[in-house]
Amino acid sequence: MFLKGKRAVITGSTSGIGLGIARALAAEGAAVVLNGFGDADAIAAILHELSAMSGADAMHVPADLMQRSGVEALMAAAGEVDILVNNAGMQHVSPVDEFPPEKWDAIIALNLTAAFDTSRLAIPHMKAAGWGRIINTASAHSLVASPFKAAYVAAKHGIAGLTKTLALELAQFGTTVNCISPGYVWTPLVENQIPDTMKARGMTREQVMNDVLLAKQPTKKFVQVEEVAALALFLCRDEAQNINGANYSIDGGWTAE
Repeated sequence: MFLKGKRAVITGSTSGIGLGIARALAAEGAAVVLNGFGDADAIAAILHELSAMSGADAMHVPADLMQRSGVEALMAAAGEVDILVNNAGMQHVSPVDEFPPEKWDAIIALNLTAAFDTSRLAIPHMKAAGWGRIINTASAHSLVASPFKAAYVAAKHGIAGLTKTLALELAQFGTTVNCISPGYVWTPLVENQIPDTMKARGMTREQVMNDVLLAKQPTKKFVQVEEVAALALFLCRDEAQNINGANYSIDGGWTAE
């Protein structure tokens, strides 16, 4: 258990990619701090599972990261953070001229601004400790664009830029900053955008699945949560100490075109 004694905060971790990463880190001994919303009994069961895996108490902080006060509450409750995974995100699919401004504000706040705030609050301890890992869940949309996703694409391009900047700032403090850019992973975030995409493109559910989502991935397969989690775990290893400022694609070849 090479992460024994390390504390990890994973935002948006009560389901999907975030939960997968939480499980991978806990399996190597990290004390995990979950963030996100969901059924209280289900979250309690997850905490019990993670604590049993790691041998360290797991905790849950249901802070609203669209508010700066929520981010500050999360980081204050977590204490000294060695590993920060900025994973929380949301999506809205709409043409720009119909895009609700409040949706733009919410997506930028959660997908980008929250990552800035968690990072600035975690960095002082990482600098003092001489060791830290910041891993940002970006997206293939940090590298390429798709129509009808203006806010999401803008936020994910921003995450890629923030990653590079922090990597340069922290390079001499034993702390690495990288991002992982998955293609379409079968998570609630992807599933929930299908109805909006159906409406925006005038397609059936099956057409959206095959002709929009998987059409972009040459493998014709959804990325698995466990694949993303395995890469995040590797980036925490000492063998990854010189991987810094990188943007790793896990997209079946989508962005290779």
